[in-house]
Amino acid sequence: MSKTKRALIISHGHPSFSLGGGEVASYNLHNGLHDLPGWESHYLARVAPPIAQHRGSALMALRQKEREVLYYANDYDHFRLSNRNLPGLEKDFVRYVRDLQPDVVNFHHFLGLGIETIQAVRQALPRVPIVVTLHEYLSICHHHGQMVKTSRNTLCYRASPADCAGCFPHIGEAEFFKRELFLKTFLEQADFYVSPSNFLIDRYVDWGLPREKFRMIENGLTIEGIAPPRPVTRGGKRNRFAFFGQLTEFKGAHLLVEAVSRLSDKAWGEDGALMIFGGNLERQPEAYQKRFNDAVEKAGDRVRFYGSYRSAELPGLMKDVDWMVIPSIWWENSPVVIQEAFLHGRPIIASNIGGMAEKVTHGVDGLHFRNGSVEDLVDRMTEALTSPDLWDRLRLRIRRPIDRAECARQHAEVFDALLAAGGAAPSIPERAVAQRS
Repeated sequence: MSKTKRALIISHGHPSFSLGGGEVASYNLHNGLHDLPGWESHYLARVAPPIAQHRGSALMALRQKEREVLYYANDYDHFRLSNRNLPGLEKDFVRYVRDLQPDVVNFHHFLGLGIETIQAVRQALPRVPIVVTLHEYLSICHHHGQMVKTSRNTLCYRASPADCAGCFPHIGEAEFFKRELFLKTFLEQADFYVSPSNFLIDRYVDWGLPREKFRMIENGLTIEGIAPPRPVTRGGKRNRFAFFGQLTEFKGAHLLVEAVSRLSDKAWGEDGALMIFGGNLERQPEAYQKRFNDAVEKAGDRVRFYGSYRSAELPGLMKDVDWMVIPSIWWENSPVVIQEAFLHGRPIIASNIGGMAEKVTHGVDGLHFRNGSVEDLVDRMTEALTSPDLWDRLRLRIRRPIDRAECARQHAEVFDALLAAGGAAPSIPERAVAQRS
């Protein structure tokens, strides 16, 4: 009987406390991999305030499931993505890794944990393959990993010390040069990289990581149920639009609300609605809060707020939705809401850039609008509202996204190839090699 292989999945947060896309994706992979024959998966997730550290150890368990452990880390340099408490890292993180003795380690982020955790694993377990999954551009871009200019939030097309210093002149070009070298020193210690989009792979290859060490694997979903299409009467409109996500400027919800206020009454219909599922507006800069609230006031009763949500609630929430709108003003990578919308058969109206343009095909399973343009979004929403058969045509062409089991199988292919290579260059299956789109 072959030996069961043990994987350690490391995340910057646990979905019980932080419901970001990266956290959900890593947790789904952990569960999918553990269900895969021949594999056993363990999950380490970083926590920080308001959760209090246990006395004497950074390792914690707050009624989490078996094979799950929390690691408290809160001494962090956001500029260098660095852990300032290296003795603590050696004391608890390294001890846990050595005790577990995994066959492969997959980082789904080092945010809050520190980029040094990659080297810590490499030194503790020199023969164990390390895979780093990249969910955004934080290593490349100090501006929250958005690759958006600090001046007027215009898109950034390339990263260099000079360009970055243009956004942060108080830091300076030399410091950005040292930051880049510092991060690459640790990232290059990984054996392989995974990304949920080809667009993100292109960005990291342009930055200097080797393309042959990348594979694109979609995030896998945990399927709780499928919402049927919303019933409409004969001649009724598909006029229920939804936004799922954080109410930050980068996510572009303000553009969507402004567009809704400009739609004609005839196109909108008597029972039209924009349903907003999300929160954290109160944590945003005051200027953005004012802009958003002014837009909501102008839109009136066309906009309805439902607050934040959990993944398990989605089938119930989606049953009243016709269209998903993703108006982000940054590139995105592979937003989980795209897969969730497609799982439930909802066409998407999305910005025409980055991972959104890659995942949503204009005129096939959704519609694109020009990034940041309220006017173009109004035109696309008007098209959606006034083309009677458009919703059905787009819905029929939606491809079902992969579930967590298929995501785990594709990761296991990478892990097995790395284990078989034994430190040499792995032979990854042909379909695994990411190609430039």
